[in-house]
Amino acid sequence: MNLLLAILAFNIIVIVHELGHFLIAKKMGIKVLEFSLFIGPKIFSIDRGDTTYSLRLFPIMAYVKMEGEDEESDSEDSFNKKSKRVRAATILGGPVANILLALVLLTAVFAIEGYSSTEIGNVYENSTAAQIGMLKGDRVISYNGKRTFLPIDVVQFLYVSKGETAQVEYERDGERFTGELTPVIHPEAKEPKLGISLSSEDPVNSNIVMALSPDMPAQEMGILVGDRIVALNGIEIDNADELIAYVNKNGMNPIKVKALRGESEVNVTIMPKEVKTEEWYDIGLAFSTKKGGILESLWQSLVFTVSIVRSVAYSLVWLITGQAKLSELMGPIGMVSTISTSVAMAPNLAQMLLYLMNITAYLSIAVGATNLIPFPMLDGGKLVLIGVEAVRGKPISPEKEGYISLVGFALIILLGIFAAYNDIVRIITG
Repeated sequence: MNLLLAILAFNIIVIVHELGHFLIAKKMGIKVLEFSLFIGPKIFSIDRGDTTYSLRLFPIMAYVKMEGEDEESDSEDSFNKKSKRVRAATILGGPVANILLALVLLTAVFAIEGYSSTEIGNVYENSTAAQIGMLKGDRVISYNGKRTFLPIDVVQFLYVSKGETAQVEYERDGERFTGELTPVIHPEAKEPKLGISLSSEDPVNSNIVMALSPDMPAQEMGILVGDRIVALNGIEIDNADELIAYVNKNGMNPIKVKALRGESEVNVTIMPKEVKTEEWYDIGLAFSTKKGGILESLWQSLVFTVSIVRSVAYSLVWLITGQAKLSELMGPIGMVSTISTSVAMAPNLAQMLLYLMNITAYLSIAVGATNLIPFPMLDGGKLVLIGVEAVRGKPISPEKEGYISLVGFALIILLGIFAAYNDIVRIITG
């Protein structure tokens, strides 16, 4: 079920992208030879005007074939005969469609569930953030000189800085402050895990289960989202810090977990699972979740989109400079696995749909933004060729463009194979 939903979500992202190209091409008077759902041998097709609408065998991906896009054509309705403006608009149609899909999904999710903000919900005692005077209610403006739109921006900047001291700018009651944070470095380790995520914003309720990891001990033993963990092996637990500290101290020994579920008491014995954790960095902050109406949710979805588009650009730079690992490159298999894992964490159908909408929106933005990277065979590469044509006053020769496309195609295939390898390794190793 989860896998089918994940494949469906991935297909929606790709189909919407191709639909964006298709609709703009039709609007601009470009002859579209075929619009195909899925790939592989054709199951059936129907002709409408100049376009063949096809359904193919393998239920993944989609594509649009325009006359004169990959070959020369003398038709006035062909892609290659249209003006630079029309061709650029058609190419942009795909990424823009992905962004619009994400905005619709995110606005709905944020209106129902709320959104993560850069307002601080909790500053942990004796943390590096507390030491420079940061307080609950402050809003983080920038980290290491880079603007922060979302909490995930802080996490990314922490990751690429590798624990180095950084300057943070924050706002309190309209006044801005700056300070230097030196993150606490947690080295790579193997740690006992129950597979639960706890509330970090509200110290009073931080022992409430907010999410469960699929195929982990807590979920398998019947712990549910919303349960309040109150004791471990008979020792009372009041907050997330105490719970985490006890699990680490207990190691790989069984834990008798006492939880409250409404008015009922739940008692289960959980055997922790040893999980390898990557090196991570901590500054002692938790961020607030806020909720507003449709307009506020729409605005926050725009903010979210800007942040993710920027992170795609940053990621490209970080890969080139070695600040990010090439092994973290994700392909279609990884995208489907990510969606499936997110959906599997949902405690009920309603939450499942919200998780599905959220991760689909995130990946839709990432697909749209990645396609704008100026790389041959991607939409961004095609836009660069149109830009070169505008500067030169004439298009690049078909032979040179074909050579560029061939090299780009070979590189895309190699990257695709490498990404698929990364995806499979991640799935196997967890």
